[in-house]
Amino acid sequence: MNKYIATDAIQPRSFTFLLPFALLLKIYFFLYLFDALSIFGYVHIQKKWFYFINHYVDQHPQLIFNLTQFGDALIFLSFLTLLIMYAPKIWESILTGSLISMAFAVLFKEAFAIPRPARAFDYTTFNIIGEKLSGSTSFPSGHSITLFTILTILMFAFAPKKRSYKISYFIAMVSLGLLFAFTRVAVGAHYPLDVLVGCVLGYISGLLGICITQKYNLWPWIHNRKYYPAFLVLFLSCSVVLLVRIFQENLFIYYCALLSLCYSSYKIAKAYVQKKS
Repeated sequence: MNKYIATDAIQPRSFTFLLPFALLLKIYFFLYLFDALSIFGYVHIQKKWFYFINHYVDQHPQLIFNLTQFGDALIFLSFLTLLIMYAPKIWESILTGSLISMAFAVLFKEAFAIPRPARAFDYTTFNIIGEKLSGSTSFPSGHSITLFTILTILMFAFAPKKRSYKISYFIAMVSLGLLFAFTRVAVGAHYPLDVLVGCVLGYISGLLGICITQKYNLWPWIHNRKYYPAFLVLFLSCSVVLLVRIFQENLFIYYCALLSLCYSSYKIAKAYVQKKS
């Protein structure tokens, strides 16, 4: 599989980083021009967008609730566990990018303390799917950061080599990521700009994860099969968490993630036993 994966060959150019920073700058000037840099201004300038997106998708609450789980690292990464065997370099980038994205999320949420929609608006006037979140941790969307951190690494790792395919490939991947990310508005957890900024920060985190992994060998143990038992213990713990969630919410995506973990555990255990014998 490694011959199809290009993480070692990725050399992000300057515009790859300039584009997200330019977008963040545009968002800043947009808020500045409309006097929306205050908490009150930020929340109320997005009220119409929030209600429009939230009400537009209320026909498929179960589908939306399943899709929004891809912003949960446990769920998304469960589908990638087999890559520990076949493409450990991707997991090095994911671990590095995830630490950066976590730092971004904590720093921005603490610095801005934007109230959630359920706290800023009358929560009976819009759709809330799942848990009602009413704290002051709306900006940026942590799910969106996580989603785009992982998606960016996968997007570059599996990018087609032919230039004629790359543009349509990147457009398709980003569009899919935005679709999943904006389910956070659909479930009533975030404002649109929370999600958009979260996606940009996740993209930056993913790029940094790739670049740092290329330069420094931070996670060499991922390549070593003697650590496979540790992965199996981790997978078992994650499976228990998923089983608890299945009993609580019974979402289809949880069953899929659990199945992926079980299959990866089987393959990794088999590879470890074969090596020992």
